[in-house]
Amino acid sequence: MPHGESWFSLLPGYAHWLSDAQHAHGPTWIAHGDVGIQHILHWLFLLVVLAVVGLVVRGKVADTQAAILPDGHFSLRTLIEGFAAQVYGTLVDMLGKKAAKFFLPLIGTCAFMIFFSNAFGLIPGFQPPTSNLNTTMAMALVIFFATHIFGVKENGIGYFKHFLGPFLPLAPLMLPIELISHIARPITLAVRLMANMTADHLVLAIFLTLAPWFIPVPLPLYFLGCIVVVVQTMVFCLLSTVYISMAIAHDH
Repeated sequence: MPHGESWFSLLPGYAHWLSDAQHAHGPTWIAHGDVGIQHILHWLFLLVVLAVVGLVVRGKVADTQAAILPDGHFSLRTLIEGFAAQVYGTLVDMLGKKAAKFFLPLIGTCAFMIFFSNAFGLIPGFQPPTSNLNTTMAMALVIFFATHIFGVKENGIGYFKHFLGPFLPLAPLMLPIELISHIARPITLAVRLMANMTADHLVLAIFLTLAPWFIPVPLPLYFLGCIVVVVQTMVFCLLSTVYISMAIAHDH
């Protein structure tokens, strides 16, 4: 498939949707390229798939007495439970049990969406939505605002004291440094994830194009791609958790 296209390009009305998007928004402000909708279609498809999976797994554990024992084999339920348990365990180690339970919906949703979005890039004919800056920046901004909202909720107005540094005479110097640091957080979260997934997807696509019928050639890149999928999910979620833990911490 041409670069920038996927199986969703074959949908009826795709050309019309793309034309409407490009006519409404014009060239993007990054590199002045044309507006694309592939990341939106992939993201919506992933939302539907995960929603269906969530409902199926919820039905299997609705009876808590019968769901105490896990399945004796690998299944959709064991996959989701293992994934959620890993995220929760990491949050407990970093935030404690009470905060981990509270922030699990936020960080867990990011983990599920990023992991499976990244994994889209390993399937021929699909693109990872996380290779688009619009997608990653949207998630990073959610983390950015959540960090400060819960920081104020936990510490009150005193939350903003840490922007001024430990000593009042240093406040004029520390304030701009802290502001720049906090503004850079969503930018680095978004760009890091986008750049890594774009590079991984492009490299894999190039090798699949060069050797489409010689399967062993891309296998090492698939293995590397699996590592990138996991690592980039962990990096985004761990950094997000660190930012939240710093915001809700009580300084003594």
